[in-house]
Amino acid sequence: MVSARDAARAIDAVRRGWPIAIGDLTLLAVETADDERLLAFDPDGRGDVLVSAGRADTLRLTNQLAAANPDAPVLVERAPWIDLAGAVALADPQLDLATPMKGPFRAVRFDNPGEAAAALKLARIAGLLPAFFTGGVGAVVQISPADIDAHEDPTRLRLATRARLPVEGAEDAEIAAFRSPDGADEHVALLIGQPNGQPPLVRLHSECLTGDVLGSLKCDCGPQLQAAIRAIQASGWGILLYLRQEGRGIGLVNKLRAYALQDQGFDTVDANTRLGFAVDARDFGVAAQMLRLLGQTHVRLLTNNPAKVTGLEAAGVTVVERVPHLLPANPHNERYLATKRDRTGHQF
Repeated sequence: MVSARDAARAIDAVRRGWPIAIGDLTLLAVETADDERLLAFDPDGRGDVLVSAGRADTLRLTNQLAAANPDAPVLVERAPWIDLAGAVALADPQLDLATPMKGPFRAVRFDNPGEAAAALKLARIAGLLPAFFTGGVGAVVQISPADIDAHEDPTRLRLATRARLPVEGAEDAEIAAFRSPDGADEHVALLIGQPNGQPPLVRLHSECLTGDVLGSLKCDCGPQLQAAIRAIQASGWGILLYLRQEGRGIGLVNKLRAYALQDQGFDTVDANTRLGFAVDARDFGVAAQMLRLLGQTHVRLLTNNPAKVTGLEAAGVTVVERVPHLLPANPHNERYLATKRDRTGHQF
């Protein structure tokens, strides 16, 4: 039986450093392991290390075809020198400058590539580095890839509550909160103005703690959020969806790891893929479900990102118009915006 609840238990377990199993594949997350837990999981020190193709490509362990899918699984043969510290250095590209002499490493064949790919997906959902010790004992929960898919199914999202919320730039706004039975994330919608028979102007805004709250100048998220509220208010009626998909879906800590890689000279795309994640791991099906629950299936979308249009339409929401959302750059985010234009197809 498929169980989203068991997937939630597995997410909690890997964050706490407890072993899990996906099918026949037993796993211990590298990031949350310690020497004692690793010894209990793999007393003989023979379990291989699961990483992503994006990370393996940095270590010259994949061919060009495999590296094109940065969140695909790669299994690294456990060598005698790969202890816990060695596995952390293997998994985390932030440490490459501090530990330049690593390896040699050898990739080995999978017995269960589907379960390995599901493990990397689970790491991303948990906000961890996509890296696991494999082949040990002591799993506290056993799940299947289908359990993870059920946990992430956007149609499980439900409207929890609504309330009036006057905000700067839109004093007539109402906020609606959404959550699913087994997920920890709570998404919200800000409804501005009153329905007027026309498709609402809609903005999909992914959570950005650094930009929205702390005023980071590395991105354009904070100004985009405020400008979107003003634009929706000026349009007469619309909805801002605030999606809990920090760092384009990789989580806050991994986003900050990507920032550290940007400090080493990598752009935002290469930083994500070197960490072993897709360039954009967001699920816009969540936004589509929120809109359906609000009774909206046709929208005008305030975005520069064609992938948002494609994602919404694939999830059953018709985008009748793409409305550009252009803001000036600053000296700290000029390269970031150029990367979005040149490498991820944003239309500025």
